[in-house]
Parts: sequence; structure tokens; C-alpha cells
Amino acid sequence: MKIVKAFFTACSLLLLLSCAKDKKSGSDDSEIRERYYNLEKIGWKSKVYSQKVDQFDFTATEVPIQYYLLKDKGNANLFLVDSLYNDNKRERVIEFTFEQENEKDILDPETTGIPYEDGVKYMSFSIENDFSVVINQKDTIPCSGALFERSYKITPYQKVMLFFSNIDPNAKIQLLYKDNLFKKGTLKFQFKDPFTEIAL
Repeated sequence: MKIVKAFFTACSLLLLLSCAKDKKSGSDDSEIRERYYNLEKIGWKSKVYSQKVDQFDFTATEVPIQYYLLKDKGNANLFLVDSLYNDNKRERVIEFTFEQENEKDILDPETTGIPYEDGVKYMSFSIENDFSVVINQKDTIPCSGALFERSYKITPYQKVMLFFSNIDPNAKIQLLYKDNLFKKGTLKFQFKDPFTEIAL
């Protein structure tokens, strides 16, 4: 009888501890949900800066890492998403688009001065060398990778995703683009505040 009583007592304790852990997890989950909801309310892609040079529009959009993590992992397990964010919070992702007036193809040989296929190769393999980030007007960090999203002439613009590593999540950054493809000089895009400092 004592063994049965001890077994039920142990089961009761485990059940109580499990409930307490679930309550604690629920509060953490709501705090994470609130943080991500506030980022979404601001607008995931709210930090957009454009420059027009001749008939070209160059647009840089800084997107928080959480946007891509939620897009990839969903919001069923926010603890996983938050853990992945903490592992990658020193990374920055910038979407950069190139567009020409009258929706002309930006990689047209008349625009670039090189064959179309060479323009595609440049956007795919060499464009990352044209970008860097300046932090606090001192440190310059080169682009660690770029992904060219080919649209096969469906969209009137071309887009690359730019990746930068080892940047303090609270640092203000300036994107530099030394245009070697269209020969429009050096363009600067100032991102004034990091996402973590935006007041709600």
C-alpha cells in the first residue's frame, strides 16, 4: 500500500511541475508573440530607401531576420524561431532592386553594354563585390553573399538579396553600392535606426 501511495504522490508532483512549466512557457510565448506582432505592425519592410539616377531606380530595403525565420519555420513554435534569431541576430539582410523607367529590362545589352547572358552572370556571381556596409562611419563590412532572384522578364525589376555578417543588432548602418554594372557611380543608403530601437 505504501508503494502505491508513493507512486501516486510522485505522479502528482510530476503533474504539478509539468503544469507549472507549461504556464511559464505560455508567458514566454506571449512575450515573443507580442515582440513579433509589434515588428509586423511597424511593417516588416518599412525601412525602404530609394535613389533615382538618370532613368534608373535603385531601392534598398532592410528586412529583419525574424521575417525570414517566420516565413521559413512558421509561427507554430516561436521558441524555435526566437532561438534561431538569437543565434543569427548579428546578420543583416537587405533586398536591393534595380528598375528602369518605362519597365525596360535592366539587363538589356543597350543598358549594360555587355551581352544579356553576361549581365545575368554578373548579377548571379559578382554583384556582391559591389556592396558593403559602413557602421558608425568607421567600420566597413563587405557583403558576405548575394542571391539573385531571377524573374525571367516577368517583373519590371531585378532583385538581389544581400547578406552581411557580424554586425551589432543595435548598430546604425549605411549601405554602399559601387555600381560597376550600369556605371552610375557610388550610391549611399542610410538606414537610420535598427529595428530593435523603433518606438511603438
